[in-house]
Amino acid sequence: MTTSPIASRLPPKLRRAFEGLGVGAAQFGNMGKVTSAEDCLAAVDCAWELGLRFYDTAPHYGLGLSERRLGQALKGRSPDDVVISTKVGRLLEPNPAPRGSDEANGFLVADELIRRRDYTAEGVRQSLEASLARLDMASVDVLWIHDPEEPTDRFEEALEGAVPELERLREQGKIAAWGVGSKDAGMLKRFVDQARPDLIMLAGRYTLLEQEQAGLMDACLERQVGVVAVGVFNSGLLARDEPPADAWYEYGPAPEAMLQRARDLAAVARAHGVSLPAAALAFPWRHPAVVNVMAGMRSPEQVTRNHSLSVRSIPEAFWSELRERDLLMKER
Repeated sequence: MTTSPIASRLPPKLRRAFEGLGVGAAQFGNMGKVTSAEDCLAAVDCAWELGLRFYDTAPHYGLGLSERRLGQALKGRSPDDVVISTKVGRLLEPNPAPRGSDEANGFLVADELIRRRDYTAEGVRQSLEASLARLDMASVDVLWIHDPEEPTDRFEEALEGAVPELERLREQGKIAAWGVGSKDAGMLKRFVDQARPDLIMLAGRYTLLEQEQAGLMDACLERQVGVVAVGVFNSGLLARDEPPADAWYEYGPAPEAMLQRARDLAAVARAHGVSLPAAALAFPWRHPAVVNVMAGMRSPEQVTRNHSLSVRSIPEAFWSELRERDLLMKER
């Protein structure tokens, strides 16, 4: 873990919280499988004891369930001691034709609500107000424009609507920073090139398995935009020391080429006495634009494991051999 030179531009509260592993709360919304409320509360208690202070959620995660659970778990803790981020771009509204489950969108919750895409200034205001109500909080620290590429390109709408509103909220002190979260490196680079985000949240595109080729990381460094790296296990493909045949990548079964690449990485890791998931957590920190690395956690056991992995030392010889074997496609 290193300290990015970009971090010095961030408010002190963010800078302190970003020094530790970030806690992603998508799984609090029953992403992929049901998670009990008790496990969510225990996960946050465990993370807090370990000194983790950065927590991320979104309306999208479980149709608001993640926000409600995270707010409950953090209740009673001083806002001065925690950084909370949530997202805008999906407004939750009553579902006129519920079918019983939101599983088609990846969350095992009742589909009493639906998501409506809205990247306008008014959409930002409505989304923030609703998120604060679900979190039962007076404010959040960071707002992300969420997935502006899905299912259609909403870049112009966000640039003309959401961006000026987020700038206004930051100038008024209602948020400490704003950014854009996506797995589409090209879309994120458009925001970095044409707007002035404080941060981006890059999902799965700057990892030990693959490094984005859109020039995004270099652009962030040049323009002093901090990168929060998420999805560093690539949907679980790098979450074990030996990737299994049924491992997932990009929320589905891993293609053979990606599975083989992960196994090649694992072989080098074994030769150097390195844990593959520890290396996956450590890799993004090597880029000077990265200000935080975040992992999703749904239980105290996952929190403890990820924290333990995140503080392990990785020998430089391991990274050198990966470069020699062309297993790092790009590293600054």
